Amino acid sequence: MNSTIPLLYNVRSVRARWKSNLVAVLGIAGVVAVFIAMLALARGFQRTLVDSGSPRNAIVMRGGASTEMESVVTLDQLRVISDAPQVARDLRNRAMASGEVVVITAFRHKASGADALAQVRGVTDMALEVHQGIRVAQGRFLRPGMAELVAGRNASDMYEGLKLGDRPRFGGLIWTVVGILDAKGSAYDSEVWADNAVLNQTYKRPLDIFSSATVRLTEPSALKGFQAALAADPRLTVSAQRENEYYANQSRMMTALIKVLGFLVAGVMGVGAVFGAFNTMYSAVSARSREIATLRALGFGAGSVVIAFLLESLFIAFLGGVAGCMASLPLNGVTTSTLNWQSFSQIAFAFRITPGLLAEGVAFALFMGFWGGILPSFRAARLPIAQALREL
Repeated sequence: MNSTIPLLYNVRSVRARWKSNLVAVLGIAGVVAVFIAMLALARGFQRTLVDSGSPRNAIVMRGGASTEMESVVTLDQLRVISDAPQVARDLRNRAMASGEVVVITAFRHKASGADALAQVRGVTDMALEVHQGIRVAQGRFLRPGMAELVAGRNASDMYEGLKLGDRPRFGGLIWTVVGILDAKGSAYDSEVWADNAVLNQTYKRPLDIFSSATVRLTEPSALKGFQAALAADPRLTVSAQRENEYYANQSRMMTALIKVLGFLVAGVMGVGAVFGAFNTMYSAVSARSREIATLRALGFGAGSVVIAFLLESLFIAFLGGVAGCMASLPLNGVTTSTLNWQSFSQIAFAFRITPGLLAEGVAFALFMGFWGGILPSFRAARLPIAQALREL
């Protein structure tokens, strides 16, 4: 006879030796929790930036520029861009285009008490129509030509002096916070908005210079026609790309860095967890030599013993994986911040734990359980039956 050992045998075995198995479960749970947390961090950062863009918006920058910080668009160019037939128009027949200025300035960071860089965006009164989905949650929107600010929700929480009614000073000018923006967790929640003309004057920049222009297209499929129109106009030396694709590109470097660090940390911890499972299973084999010999004497083959012990290791790992997933769940939605290396400013984002990420955590746990149980399983199958039975 060479039938399979019942799965109930493994379950009862794990329960009977719960104290020794608990060490392996907790070790794997810790690794899985860290693994999920790091990937949730990377996913949250990426999602925050990607959500900043709309597939119906296009961002126009100087040809060859990869970020707004290194781009220049002139007022004359903005007028030509606004006249493109692919640019949508509002009810008053105004082109839905916003010339925007981006500067970096320092505010006092509440958590650290030190100065931290924030991105200040100079916008026009068309900004809310172009960046649809962003609303003024408190107060009102800024008035053109006035030293007024509207702060993103996360920026208001991160920095001192950006609450409604506050009067922060930067760039040699005293400003008044007249509104708080709700950008639904996107990167705009970490920005501060001002009138572009006032911002240019404050930083001694020409009034007819912008960092970029964001336009609302008539429809998402109009992008190719819009790009062709810009490329064919000899007055322009600019390039356009879909807004959400621009922000997705901005997230790649930091997302890759977080993932690499996460895999390194989880990998080192994973090796320790594998050895923990390895020792647990080897101890189980040593303590159950007579039990294993009895199974073999009853007719269960070596292959059945290997499968049984490997399943036991995987079951322990599964319990650890589930425990790690449960331990990581409280992080979902927790907001943190980091430096956006593309703009050199702080950006707030939330951990995003998804069902797919939890499944990856359990799969990683089973991977550790497999390698922690494979050698002890073969050792159990090779135990001398006669010698073990003589010990009964």
